[in-house]
Amino acid sequence: MSNFTKSSSFNRRALSSLAIESPRNSSSSVFTSPIGSAFASPRSQNFGGSPRPSTNRLKEISYLFQVLIIAGTIVSFLVIIAGGYLYVVPSLGQTFLGYNGALEFNSSVVGDRECDIFDGNWVVDDNYPLYNASECPFVEKGFNCLGNGRGHDEYLKWRWKPKHCTVPRFEVRDVLERLRGKRIVFVGDSMSRTQWESLICMLMTGLEDKRSVYEVNGNNITKRIRFLGVRFSSYNFTVEFYRSVFLVQPGRLRWHAPKRVKSTLKLDVLDVINHEWSSADFLIFNTGQWWVPGKLFETGCYFQVGNSLRLGMSIPAAYRVALETWASWIESTVDPNKTRVLFRTFEPSHWSDHRSCNVTKFPAPDTEGRDKSIFSEMIKEVVKNMTIPVSILDVTSMSAFRSDGHVGLWSDNPLVPDCSHWCLPGVPDIWNEILLFFLFRQQVQ
Repeated sequence: MSNFTKSSSFNRRALSSLAIESPRNSSSSVFTSPIGSAFASPRSQNFGGSPRPSTNRLKEISYLFQVLIIAGTIVSFLVIIAGGYLYVVPSLGQTFLGYNGALEFNSSVVGDRECDIFDGNWVVDDNYPLYNASECPFVEKGFNCLGNGRGHDEYLKWRWKPKHCTVPRFEVRDVLERLRGKRIVFVGDSMSRTQWESLICMLMTGLEDKRSVYEVNGNNITKRIRFLGVRFSSYNFTVEFYRSVFLVQPGRLRWHAPKRVKSTLKLDVLDVINHEWSSADFLIFNTGQWWVPGKLFETGCYFQVGNSLRLGMSIPAAYRVALETWASWIESTVDPNKTRVLFRTFEPSHWSDHRSCNVTKFPAPDTEGRDKSIFSEMIKEVVKNMTIPVSILDVTSMSAFRSDGHVGLWSDNPLVPDCSHWCLPGVPDIWNEILLFFLFRQQVQ
């Protein structure tokens, strides 16, 4: 833009010099040219005894001078606009790429800043929810909060809005077409299963024949089944879930172990069912909710590396070793030309200090520190050092505001409050909108 300003000021200096230049300081050629005679001062033109110009002549010269100034200003303005257009529009072309052909967000530079899709706010949007859980056979009863008696539905009306870009709107028929012939695999804990259920329900809204969608083994959706796969036969793709809460392999009890040790977690060995994942087109991982003392030490589960029992190893240290094991498996097994890998960060819960569960009516105005997680930071550090590209779905901060989105007392067991899992429809639907954007952005690029 500075180039356009410089050119404009140069033109003004040129016009100025023509208007006020004295005949003493200029060559004779100035006075023999039409421009020189038009812009030379009346006094200077009177040298040598020639008659003074008439009043009408002065008015004509003044009028011509004003017209030229206006014309020059307009031309300079148009040059600036044209330059700005050429500068901005190519950036917009790269900035807004989407999976439905509309102008949508791509994580490139917007202005002078890189746009972070996870830096934003929750805004009310009456286009939500995206489906009715009571009409989706793949939602666990415990997650259907409205169906379990939740009296208000304000928690369903929120959309994530990044500060400097846009999350693509969910266009179900376009997504179904893009998933044709693909295999989508979720690996992780119950939070991963919730996201899996959410995606299936979102996709089913684009089908007239709901019977064309079925679980491949005829299983009902339950918490303990290690594998669940739903096939969309009309589009020849499957959405699968593998239950692997730690991602690494549980070990057997060793006979010479201390009495408090009931089982181990082999941090250097990936879950033995990993051979089922490697051929997927899209692999989405998560782990975190089970990495707590109540699920480990208090049940007698301790860490093992090789043949060594690590009784003094902390949970964060063990989590890091497990992530390194996962990363090594990805780099040695996954074909990046076929498989797109993503890792979703830790999902914050909203239990109070005394483990009571108070689900709010609206999102919280403050995260109260829940937007930070040592697990999420470790995921970013490990992925940063990998040779195979892995996308991070950094949902920790955005989900920290949603104290209104948890199951609470509206589960299939109202006697046990739940401020960890999420209602469906709800927050996991937004995770999936961002997930689909990440998947199809690469197809566009």
